[in-house]
Amino acid sequence: MFRQFRSAVAAALTDALAGLDYPTDDLGIEDPPDGVEATLASSVAFRLAGEAGAAPPQVAAEVADAVDVAATEYLARVDTSGPYVNFFADEAYLADTLDAGRDAAYGRLPDRGESVVVEHTSANPTGPVHVGRARNPIIGDAVANALDYAGYDVDRHYYVNDAGRQMAVFTWAYETFDEADLPEPERDKPDYDLVRYYRKGNAFLDDGPDEAVEAAEAEIQSIMQGLETGSEETYERVGEVVDTVLAGMRETLSRLPAEFDEFVKETQFIRNGDADDVVDRLRDLDESVYEEDAWQLDLSEFGIDKLLVFLRSDGTTLYTTRDLAHHEWKFDNYDRAVTVIGEDHKLAFDQLRYALELLGHDTEQLEQLFYSWVNLPGGEGMSTRAGTGIDLDDLLDEAIDRAREEVESRMDDRIRDDDLDEADVERIARQVGIGAVRYDVVSKQPAKTITFEWDRALDFEAQSAPYVQYVHARCCGIVDEAGDEGLAPDAEVDPAALSTPEERDLLHVIARFPAVVEEAADDLEPHRVATYTREFAETFNAFYRECPVLTADDDTTREARLALVAAARNTVANALDVLGVDAPESM
Repeated sequence: MFRQFRSAVAAALTDALAGLDYPTDDLGIEDPPDGVEATLASSVAFRLAGEAGAAPPQVAAEVADAVDVAATEYLARVDTSGPYVNFFADEAYLADTLDAGRDAAYGRLPDRGESVVVEHTSANPTGPVHVGRARNPIIGDAVANALDYAGYDVDRHYYVNDAGRQMAVFTWAYETFDEADLPEPERDKPDYDLVRYYRKGNAFLDDGPDEAVEAAEAEIQSIMQGLETGSEETYERVGEVVDTVLAGMRETLSRLPAEFDEFVKETQFIRNGDADDVVDRLRDLDESVYEEDAWQLDLSEFGIDKLLVFLRSDGTTLYTTRDLAHHEWKFDNYDRAVTVIGEDHKLAFDQLRYALELLGHDTEQLEQLFYSWVNLPGGEGMSTRAGTGIDLDDLLDEAIDRAREEVESRMDDRIRDDDLDEADVERIARQVGIGAVRYDVVSKQPAKTITFEWDRALDFEAQSAPYVQYVHARCCGIVDEAGDEGLAPDAEVDPAALSTPEERDLLHVIARFPAVVEEAADDLEPHRVATYTREFAETFNAFYRECPVLTADDDTTREARLALVAAARNTVANALDVLGVDAPESM
């Protein structure tokens, strides 16, 4: 309802300003100032004071008087507080919120008829997923979820680097060394198995005998050339390594979970000739130069001093060359192309964007979300392995173990008597543990480096995933108990029975959820949804403390409060779903 109310207020304010001969280009609609109980406010009087030749409070009063309250949907009244024009929603707004919130799909917006591809993670298939990169799949998946909820047709892509030197080294090493030359794998997973060959190969290239290293480099170069020339044998050799490692990485990512609609391989754009076509068009550009035995692109007109190499002297293309073809393919197939990528790739992404512009593309549809790293304070309780740091599997295992301990320690304090068995405890431990990791990561602005801390992430009493998840479990407990008494949360109720400040506050917060989804999707900022869930949890807990549901004073109040709990349950479940966090039914 909040989205509809905001639109109605914007239209009414525009009409009021036009009627007063004031400009309507900046309405200044925002959240009300602290201490004001309005649903929306406008700071437009600040901007108009100079033009009106009057103080902002006087202008605000003039504008408020000009708003047609009766003709504006959901608008009960307008008043002012100093320079602000305040807009108050009516009872129909709250009643419609109660009805809408009881729909299990609440928060999902209508189909926009636009397609979006979200590319995220795309870690090189050279071994297990590292904790430092864990922010990419978590943020990327949440961005895709927000866009999906906001009505876009979303595809989730993983771009597989299967054509560069790293994969040639990996293939050579896999074919060269014997199992007897390697240490035991750290886990019984294919990525942990094969990464041993990659590490062994790199160590050999660094420290091996000169003649043997020279021969190895020749074989590595041969593999790279075979990929460029379309050798099916080479594709099969490299593909065996890539697909095996990727299978292990996918298993880890599925634990988050982060699922993908398509794994787009870099070699696709070599094999179909798209990369060669990009090279031909780049060489025809005035900005193209041949220097230091390579074709390069001069991007100095865009403020970038570093030349972009797109073709080596031996005729092999580079990652960026193939990524240009990849993005042209995205432009042909999607209305928007979103990439979630580490902050260390900013220069490369700028080069990509400007090269695409030189190739004649409108890059407005290209969006990127840069993220900084996740740090761990000392890696306490987890194994740090030489050469690998801390793997994401280690972090998730530790999260589940710690969550299990926390859940088991709280068993005697549970109010709800639903006889949890060992399987239930294990399920809750996974939901809470992995949810804590995801929530703690996605709740921060991506550009800020974060340090993951267990005590904060698993705090049931603070602003964390368990704190929010517990609200959903509590809602489910109330609804289930009501069902045992023959009460249905979807029955027709009297919204006017919800008259306390706590009930009305909760309705107002529920009303805002679809707008939060829309803003998170439009701005690629899923942390806004996390911020919303914390406010939601605090508001619900205030309602829970002050407004007994099943023991309400009368049937009318009890039924209305049960409907409100059902709306709250759907809201918090779907907000957590946007973040990729499970909503346990019991805890």
